[in-house]
Amino acid sequence: MPLLRGLARTAAVAGTASVVAGRVRHHQDQKFAQQDAEAAQAEPEPAPAAPAPAAPAPDATADRLDQLKTLGELKQSGVLTEAEFEAQKAKILAG
Repeated sequence: MPLLRGLARTAAVAGTASVVAGRVRHHQDQKFAQQDAEAAQAEPEPAPAAPAPAAPAPDATADRLDQLKTLGELKQSGVLTEAEFEAQKAKILAG
């Protein structure tokens, strides 16, 4: 008999927890749906205009030239293959 009483108590607790969890989820779903609806009704703010790309600074240009010079030296010494040289050169020039 004590086993049956324990099982009944466990079932009651589990059932109550399930009902409470379902109600909480339902309440949260309604809350988030309302927030989504309010956000959809609000007018979206215009995106700020993208600034024009700035010309590279003189220091950046000098740095790129130094990198390209070093890259050329590595290619001449045989450390880099032609494909590796071209790939690295493209990265440097892309900024």
